[in-house]
Amino acid sequence: MNPEVSVIVPAYNTEKYLAKAIDSVLQQTLHSLEIIVVDDASTDGTVAIAKSFTDTRVKVLVNSENLGAAATRNRAIREATGKWIAVLDSDDWYSLERLEKMLAVADEYKADMVADDLYYINDGEEFFWGTLFTESDEKIHEITQIDPVYFVNTHSTFGVGLTLGLSKPIIKREFLLEHKIEYDENIRLGQDFWFYLRCLGNGACFFVVPEPYYFYRNRLGGLTKQSQLKRWDQYCRDSKYFLEQEFYRSNHQLEEALSNRFKSIEESRPYFKVLDTISKGNLLQIVTDMVLNPSFFVHFAKRLPSRLQRRYTYYFSKSVK
Repeated sequence: MNPEVSVIVPAYNTEKYLAKAIDSVLQQTLHSLEIIVVDDASTDGTVAIAKSFTDTRVKVLVNSENLGAAATRNRAIREATGKWIAVLDSDDWYSLERLEKMLAVADEYKADMVADDLYYINDGEEFFWGTLFTESDEKIHEITQIDPVYFVNTHSTFGVGLTLGLSKPIIKREFLLEHKIEYDENIRLGQDFWFYLRCLGNGACFFVVPEPYYFYRNRLGGLTKQSQLKRWDQYCRDSKYFLEQEFYRSNHQLEEALSNRFKSIEESRPYFKVLDTISKGNLLQIVTDMVLNPSFFVHFAKRLPSRLQRRYTYYFSKSVK
């Protein structure tokens, strides 16, 4: 009999975290599941950690070369046999009742996708400092259906939107197969956002629940060390690519939402150019770039309230614990 849920775990050089991730799935109150770990050609002991689990529900695959997160997740999905697909990043973990709670909502609301809130925890710390929903200007206090236009419009590039592209919904595998939906392997950043949007664009019934059952670890990694400007250029290229797809152009409201998002990203480029200069520490060049890119101050002002709120929340949470 096929399991209820296939939990896919793409892994790359996360030997320090992987055991906690896998344990959090094996200890779920829902027992009908499988875990598919796909190692993306790690150079540390990640594979050994994965293979150390003797539970037959754990399956370990190893890429012969580094393919990236999208291709690695696609391989895991193709191997999955469960009725539902659940994604778990190899440095994160689930609360023990997460899958049972999510499936109950999916059954009650006849959903194709169900997402929960998630806790933010800094690497090396024990307590969470905030959640995806509470750090957002969009407050969700009850089970809510998400449509594609709302999904795009609230995915702010200024850090104060709902940003459901960060969430980790469970998705009905039959729906993915029926519509031939996979992660786009040409995209290195924001893969989840576009993957979920493909699902919504194909008519997925998507609900979110206000409770957090997912623990999201903030840690330094390859992407955070990358040039901010290069990252934003990539976002622009991806947005432009998807705008050109007939798939989205057939929905005028969605096309408008994507166009507005693209425009917002384009307009924020000066901000990230100055951020790159600041990271290099050349005071004269910093002043020069600020003068040449005056809109930097506009974008900085838009981001400042959310940054201050996050810092306040973080330090307050530490002080009370």
